[in-house]
Amino acid sequence: MSTTMIKTRQTEKEINGVRTQVICTEFSNYIFIVLTQYGKIGTLVSVTPESKSSDVSMPMFTTKVLMGKDEPLTHVCAKNLATCVSQEAGNRPVLLGLALKDSSIEAVKLLRDLIKSCQVW
Repeated sequence: MSTTMIKTRQTEKEINGVRTQVICTEFSNYIFIVLTQYGKIGTLVSVTPESKSSDVSMPMFTTKVLMGKDEPLTHVCAKNLATCVSQEAGNRPVLLGLALKDSSIEAVKLLRDLIKSCQVW
């Protein structure tokens, strides 16, 4: 009988004056990331690589809001935050919980670095 360890890392940092927490968990078939500035999971977004692209090393990504506010900015933030994670994790899908007060371009860049600091993939 094999025992599977689920790898999880978390950290906290102030980004643009807002306390921000990130928790990254690796499962066998996907990466789960919670990125919150409210202490809640927030909007749950699935980011999935599509193999329809002619360049397999650079797949297209599909986002789907599973729970929460389905707004265009949610999809843009999710793609920007999860694409690099998926690619580094062998093009695995990412399940992303977003609860952000600040979703500016500058903040998203800092949030991406914060996610990488909790790398479990």
